Parts: sequence; structure tokens; C-alpha cells
Amino acid sequence: MFKRFVLYALRWQLSTPVLAPILIFSSEVFSANAAVNFTIATVIANFIGSCIFFWVDKFIFGAKMRNPLWEVKDDFQCFACSKKGRCYRLFKAKNYDRTDDKNPRFLCEECSRNKVEELKRRGVEIP
Repeated sequence: MFKRFVLYALRWQLSTPVLAPILIFSSEVFSANAAVNFTIATVIANFIGSCIFFWVDKFIFGAKMRNPLWEVKDDFQCFACSKKGRCYRLFKAKNYDRTDDKNPRFLCEECSRNKVEELKRRGVEIP
């Protein structure tokens, strides 16, 4: 997530050399009224920037999920074998999403490994 934020912050900095010339040019063209000039120049610059940076943002935020997301609970009872201890629940992977599960099932480490193998056989991509 930090890496994505750094890319996004750099993307914002890259917008400066793209948008500044538009603001400068517009201020020369619309020199009659300063307030209107600045507003029009800003609208034009933002429109051009959105046409360019839409694709950059899509690249930054459209990256594929690489790591599965797990929820972990200590001192919990395994749904499958009833063993008590640390239990896990896979709730999101590349083509698997149980984030809105109303009745999440937590599994002990052994049962969780078995569930992961079962999901892999069913085509869920879990690295």
C-alpha cells in the first residue's frame, strides 16, 4: 500500500509540468478579468490533466491482487474439527471474495491448509 501511495504522490508531482504551461498560456489568452481568467484556465488545465492522468491512475490502482488476505483469531474454535487455538479465514484472493460473508468460518492451521488445497483444485489462485 505504501508503494502505491508513493506512486500516487509522484503522479501528482508529474501533473505540475503538464498543467502549469496550460495555466500560463490561458492567463495570456484570457487577460481581461483575472478571476474569470484563473477559473477558466483551471477548468481547462484540469480537463486536460484528467485526459492524461486517468490512464496513469488506472495503472496505479488497477494492479492485480498479489497476496491473499486472511483474518486471524486467537483462542478460537475451528469450524471443521472443533480444535481450539489460532484459527484462520481466507477472505480475499485473486478470484475469491468472501468479504461480505455473514457467517465466516475460521479453521485451525491444519484444516486451513486443507481448505487452501481444495480451493486451488477448484481454480482459486492462491500463491
